[in-house]
Amino acid sequence: MDLKDVKQLIKIVENSNISEIEIEEEGKKLRITKTFPSKNGDTVVVPSFQQTVPMPAMPQSAAPAQVPAPTEQSAPAEAETEKPKNANIVEVRSPMVGTFYRAPSPDADPYVEVGQTVAVGQTLCIIEAMKLMNEIESEVAGKVVDILVENAQPVEYNQVLFLIEKS
Repeated sequence: MDLKDVKQLIKIVENSNISEIEIEEEGKKLRITKTFPSKNGDTVVVPSFQQTVPMPAMPQSAAPAQVPAPTEQSAPAEAETEKPKNANIVEVRSPMVGTFYRAPSPDADPYVEVGQTVAVGQTLCIIEAMKLMNEIESEVAGKVVDILVENAQPVEYNQVLFLIEKS
C-alpha cells in the first residue's frame, strides 16, 4: 500500500461516521482511527494512523515463557473458545464493518430464525455500512443453528454472524 492509498483512506475515514478502520495486506496491518468532538466541544476530529509490521521470531535458544495456570474465572472463557468444530457447520462471517440488522425494517419479521431451513442465495441479514444497506446471503443450503449477533449491533470484518448446518 503506497502513501497515496493511505492518504485516500484517511480522507474516507475523516469524512465518514466510522471511528476506526484496520486493513491487513501481505502480512502488514494499517489502522486508521479518529476521535469525535466531546460534548463540550473541546476535542476536534484528528485522524491518526498506526502501521504495524510483524516482529521477527524469537531465537530458538530463548527460554520458554512461563504460562500461568488457568484460574477458575478464565476456564469458562477458554472452554467456550475451544468448542469442537462440526464439519457440517458453516460459519457465515461479516464481509465488512457495519451495523447488523436481522430484518429489512424495524417493524418487519426477521429474515431468518434459529431452526429455519435456508437455501443458497437466501438473504440472512443486512449490514449497514456508510448508509448503504448490504444484504448478506447464504452460501450454503441448510438449517440455521445459531445467530451470534443481536439486532442493531455493530459487527467487525470477518466476525461470525450465523452458524448453518449444511444439509
